[in-house]
Formats: sequence, structure tokens, C-alpha cells
Amino acid sequence: MEQIEKQVQPTQRPLTVAIDIGTTKICAIAGRQDEFGKLEVLGIGKVASTGVNRGVVSNIEKTVSAIKSAIEIAETAAGEKFSTVHVGIAGQHIKSRQHRGLLTRDNNHDEISEADIKKLISDMHKLVLPPGDKILHVIPQEFTIDSEQGIIDPIGMSGVRLEANFHIITGQTSASSNIFRCVERAGLKAVDLTLEPIASAHAVLSDEEKEAGVALVDIGGGTTDLSIFKDGIIRHTAVIPFGGNAITDDIAEGCHVTKKNAEKLKVKFGSALADEIYDNRIISINGINDRGHKEISERNLALIIQARVEEIFDFVLWEVKRSGFERGLIAGIVITGGGALLNHLDKLVEYHTSFVCRIGVPRDRFAHGYAEGLASPIYATSVGLLLNGIENGEVPTDTPSKKEEEVVLEEETTVEEKTSFLDRVFKKTKKWFEVEPDLHI
Repeated sequence: MEQIEKQVQPTQRPLTVAIDIGTTKICAIAGRQDEFGKLEVLGIGKVASTGVNRGVVSNIEKTVSAIKSAIEIAETAAGEKFSTVHVGIAGQHIKSRQHRGLLTRDNNHDEISEADIKKLISDMHKLVLPPGDKILHVIPQEFTIDSEQGIIDPIGMSGVRLEANFHIITGQTSASSNIFRCVERAGLKAVDLTLEPIASAHAVLSDEEKEAGVALVDIGGGTTDLSIFKDGIIRHTAVIPFGGNAITDDIAEGCHVTKKNAEKLKVKFGSALADEIYDNRIISINGINDRGHKEISERNLALIIQARVEEIFDFVLWEVKRSGFERGLIAGIVITGGGALLNHLDKLVEYHTSFVCRIGVPRDRFAHGYAEGLASPIYATSVGLLLNGIENGEVPTDTPSKKEEEVVLEEETTVEEKTSFLDRVFKKTKKWFEVEPDLHI
């Protein structure tokens, strides 16, 4: 368990709480935005996750217990009790598709209003999906007005035929229902449900990268999430069913050690690039029940890790090519998540994919004086969920008891709002350490 004491004094701004329910950890984070638009983190609680498998809840009781523990730690640090939280969703069940909408207006002299956009979005929620699936996000791409293409913000323009391309993200109804159920059993209310790759992108990507074209790869414990941005818009999302736990399993099998020791080997001595191992030290591991120690070559360990990482990024490259934006990723690849802590991972990705690469951390989002431990890729999703929650406010979301096809539409806003058009539409469519080397373990 991990606890970071609050760094700032409470202000009159409302406190927002987000929780990342992952395969290896459950992280609750509480904070608010200061007058300069920076994030003040008041408390954070992180505990091990034992009831989640590949991003999907597999044991309700264990997940509820872990959520309660994480929330209690964050509440103690923040000095407040929480009642509502913003939650993320991920997993192999997440799918994305492109769809085109059309709206024929009665009068071409009237300006296109936000009500017209909401009508298009509402129509997208009527799409026929496979049994058991629901729409999580409907994200506008470009609009076309009377054959005039490539329009980003059509409000205020005139025309009869309004068309739009939408990026639609779907997931299993049971997966989201189980998340809601776990949160409710923990004594909280989930006011928002956000796709975790979108949240991670909010925390670690700059507007320039999204405009130029970038692929965000979030390597978690159970899955690897991919989101591609171009021209400031999310263009493609995918979930790869391998993550850090697959690397741990490979080490356990290849080195004939327990998973516990395999995880220690990966964290303490793991390298994603075998060519960077020059000394080739021998690592000694205690045997089970005093059966003697086992010796493992550091280079052999790196070769095992490198093989699995290359396989993961083969899937990433395949998804990038499938998206059609292979030649448009000027900003290359940004890696985040717990898997990004592997030594030399960015070098291997550059060699293997030919894209420029960097490790994404949410450092630039925090106010002055934040805890240094938060500037880590493992907190990218948590921080992104918190930022989304602060920007969107306490917007009620659908619960499993409501009809899945119901669309909640907010009151119409004016063009003069300071937030961008896509941010406003996205808001309305959301449903829902370094240790000295020790060669003995």
C-alpha cells in the first residue's frame, strides 16, 4: 500500500476523486484545479489488485475490498470523505468503429446549432450492436456541409445537408455494470465512465503531439491500450491482450522460477533490449523451501523480455497500419503505464518500429510542489481520469438499472464558451524507484 500526504492547503474549489481499477493495482486519487489551471493532488491511495483480470472485474468481493482500501488511504491523506468518483474502463472487450451520420435540415438559411449536432450524436446511439455491447463514447471527427468537407466546428454555418464522421467506442454491458456494482458496494457513486486510453492521453500527450499525429501505447498489467491521434482528434483505439503480466509469466517459465520472483527479476534487473547488457551479471535467486539458489544470466533475462515486448509492438504496428495513419504519426509513439518503466524500452521501440519514441509521464499537469512520486507513467491513467473529472464536473451517468440506449442531453450552450467545440461535444456524449544494484533476491 502506498500513501502520499497532501501537498497543499484545501481551497474553496470542489474536490474531485478518480479511481483507476487495473489488473495489477487499484489507485484512488483526489485533487482539484488551482487558479492557474494546474492540478493540486490532495491524496492518493494505491493497493494491489487481485480481483481484476486483463482489465475486467473477475471477482467482485476482492475488487470491492481493494477499492475500499485505496479510498480510505486517499481520504486519510486528503482529510475528507468521498461520495462520488470518476472511473475508467478498459479490457479486451473494448472495440471501436467508424460511422457516418446524416442530418437533412429544413431551412438552409438558419445557422447550424448545437441542437443539430446533438441530434446527429443521438442517432449514433441507435446503432445496432452485437448482443451484450453498449456504446461508451461517440466522438465527432470531421463534418461535411452541402459537400463542403473537412469542417471541424460547423456551428454558426448554414446548409441543408449536415454529415459527420464519428469514432464510436463500444464495450460489454456486463463489464461496465460490474464496475458500477463494485463502486456502489464500496459506498460510492460513479458519476462518469471513461475509456482509460483516452484518460491516459489527456495526462501525458501535448496538444502539439495530438495535432501532428501520435500513437499512445499504455502498457498495463493485463492489456496494452492503443490510441491514435491526428489533427487533434482521436482516430483509432484498440486493446491488445498482452501486458506486463505476460512478460512476468514468460520470465517464470523461461527461468523456472515462481511468479513472485519473476516479477522481482523484471522490476529490478529487467531490460527490454538485450544488446544494452554489457556486464552480463549473474543473478542469484533463493530456491523454494531452502532447495538451494538458482543463478540466472542478466542477458538471458533481457532476451526473454525483449521477445515478448517485440510481440506486443508487432500488434501495435498492425493496428497502426489498420488505422490508415501509419504515415501520419509525425510525433511517433509515446509509451506510458507500468510497463513503460522497463529499462531501454524506448530504444527497443525505436529500433523495432522506426518511429521516434518517448516515455509519457504526467509531470506537466501538476502544480508546484507536487510529490515527485506522481511523475511516473504508472499514474498516467489515474491523473487523466482526475483531469477529465475536473473538466466535466459531476455529470450524472447511466447506471446499470437504466435503459442502455437512453441518451442524456444537457442544456444547449452558446458559441461564446471558452472551451473548444470538440471538448464540449465530448463532454456531452460521455456515458456513464531506484535501488542500488543487488544481485541477490
